[in-house]
Amino acid sequence: MKKNSPPGLADNLPPSIISIIRGYSQGTISDKEMTAWLKMVYVKGLTDDETILLVDAMISSGATMDFSHLGTYVADKHSTGGVGDKVSLILGPLMAASGLAIPMITGRSLGHTGGTLDKLEAIPGYRADLSLEEFAKVVETVGVSIVGQTDEICPADKKIYALRDKTNTVKSIPLICGSIMSKKIAEGIQGLVMDVKVGNGAFMSSLDEAKELGQKLAMIGEQFGVSTDVIYTDMNQPLGHEAGLWNEIEEVIQSLQGKGPDDLMTVVYELGSALLIQAKKADTREKAKTVLKKQIENGSAFEKFLAMVKAHGGDISYLENPEKFESPKYVAEVVAQRSGYVTGMDTRVLGEIVNGLTIRYSSNKRLTIPQGGIKFYKKIGASVKKGDVLAICQGESEDTVSVAEKNLSKYIKIGKNAPPTLTIIYTAL
Repeated sequence: MKKNSPPGLADNLPPSIISIIRGYSQGTISDKEMTAWLKMVYVKGLTDDETILLVDAMISSGATMDFSHLGTYVADKHSTGGVGDKVSLILGPLMAASGLAIPMITGRSLGHTGGTLDKLEAIPGYRADLSLEEFAKVVETVGVSIVGQTDEICPADKKIYALRDKTNTVKSIPLICGSIMSKKIAEGIQGLVMDVKVGNGAFMSSLDEAKELGQKLAMIGEQFGVSTDVIYTDMNQPLGHEAGLWNEIEEVIQSLQGKGPDDLMTVVYELGSALLIQAKKADTREKAKTVLKKQIENGSAFEKFLAMVKAHGGDISYLENPEKFESPKYVAEVVAQRSGYVTGMDTRVLGEIVNGLTIRYSSNKRLTIPQGGIKFYKKIGASVKKGDVLAICQGESEDTVSVAEKNLSKYIKIGKNAPPTLTIIYTAL
């Protein structure tokens, strides 16, 4: 691990940009001034060269990691965000069980999307705020560690990330690239697989738009010597059957025990195959998937998940016996008002409803509700009869759950005819 930032491209950054990045990181640039800059970038964008330099400036604002002494392939995965997206929590342990080292820095909810950290912290005792030394030790001893962004890694991005959510400047390709790639490169990884979501529940609603982002991410990875594969996956409905906090952890447990939903595991295996091929542990996608499925079947991936959670201070008895976890105080069923087929979902709105059940603010403090979330019983293509349960809303407040139930019913569409089958993976290896 290196605590001093390496020399990089930031020394060549145009003064107007470097002063913003460094000044905001050091507190000499105000939120108001930074907001103006973010909105300018949101509207006008940045050139490729400026985006690369922005990434380097964010990296250079803090410390970087170095895992070269491990003698194994060091890699990570990142998703552009979605609803019910718990892939990181399955893929990280799975790749560690397959012989890779996975240092993963991740975040909380952003916009309508769920946050990996919030889900992990639903596990009693789990610490996501490890020091860099603790983070490195868990990677070295367990093979995978998932933490939140520290004050040491890319501090400029940490402040900007929070401000983007407040200022409606999330959907900006240069800012997305800067945030994602600065943290990933600072981890000291050799390889990266990007899950770029496409659809009405993604920041990129069209495949063309998603590819524009994907190409930028791959270009930046190449510039910094990180092998980067980009996979485009569907987000026109929630991934899996659970969206929330603890209920997503339960689905992670099921998936690591070989009982994961098909759509979720399709994404996991596609991304994992890319990393195994990068690491030269397989030379085809089919062989890679065979390796990955073996780690699920023999229990190795679940054991890695337990080991990681334990190393982070989490109580693994809740993972071994999920029924121990406190049940939600209130639940409400969303039922079909007519017979037919589920033909569509407004996934972005569904994500906002999920966040309303899982996050609240009190005295300007952000609090999470581990039992909050939605269980989806019927997804696109499913046949339904009037009165069938489509989903269940759950949470700690009767009013919040009731409002969620009423809103949710408006955004699950039922039609007379079966819709076309959704594509899960838009591009394969």
